[in-house]
Amino acid sequence: MNTLRQLFRKLRIHFSARRQTPPEIRLRVANLTRNTVLATCMEVADTGAKRNKGLLGRKFLAPGEGLWIRPCEAVHTFWMRFPIDLVYMDRKKRIRKLVSAVPAWRLSGCLWAHSVLELPQGTIHSTQTQVGDTLGFSNVPSPGDQPAGGVPDA
Repeated sequence: MNTLRQLFRKLRIHFSARRQTPPEIRLRVANLTRNTVLATCMEVADTGAKRNKGLLGRKFLAPGEGLWIRPCEAVHTFWMRFPIDLVYMDRKKRIRKLVSAVPAWRLSGCLWAHSVLELPQGTIHSTQTQVGDTLGFSNVPSPGDQPAGGVPDA
């Protein structure tokens, strides 16, 4: 009976450890071509649940914030409460398409894109970002975090 209890305890620990979500990744996004910064606190939506939720439910995006959806070729702004800028990139993080100030209830896509940055309205204009520019990503340590290795693969 004691060994059976130990077995169930080990199984419970094993499966509860697998359910824990990994820590949120925050990135700094720089336009390497123009030497400007697009975001200082970019979230990453790289799972189905995160991609489906996107920015829904938020009231605004503060300057320096954003969401990197990957992989992604198209987005919608249904039920959004604020306009956003969209930056479509290929696998080499080269900009393929830019869309500024996308209001609510719109669709946008780029068949050549591998991922999309959703940014506060006006970011594209203020950073002078253009199609063909290359972006660079680096980790932003959270308070109390140890410095991390690299950027997640795209």
